[in-house]
Amino acid sequence: MTPAAPHVVIGVDPGRSKCGVAVCAPGVVHARSIVTPDALPGLIREWADRFSATEIVVGNRTGSDAVVASLGTIGIPVRRIDEAGTTLRARARYFQDHPPRGWRRLLPRSLQTPQEPYDDYVAVLLAEAALEVASGS
Repeated sequence: MTPAAPHVVIGVDPGRSKCGVAVCAPGVVHARSIVTPDALPGLIREWADRFSATEIVVGNRTGSDAVVASLGTIGIPVRRIDEAGTTLRARARYFQDHPPRGWRRLLPRSLQTPQEPYDDYVAVLLAEAALEVASGS
């Protein structure tokens, strides 16, 4: 008996000017990026092939209708997922990976904003939420 292939999810944080994208399997973030909505379908196709993605989840807020429509021809199931609260959680995760340095480390993190966009971290959280639901946790 061969083991089942891992469930690999592509998470998308949709937006009008930029989209966060991440590919995750249980316990692993394979890749993450921030792209324009026009570049999104091409990147999704590439990553779906490279990582053998089984599902695409799209946050259900700003820009989700256009993003879901643009992914209709990818050939992988696409579903919307609730993204309430992900921005604050993504900010915290960003700061775990990129701790403030110098005088910024003295400021409470709640008063700081990341030095770069972190939409890709939102996409990671969306993909991980889908994986958690799939595993029954």
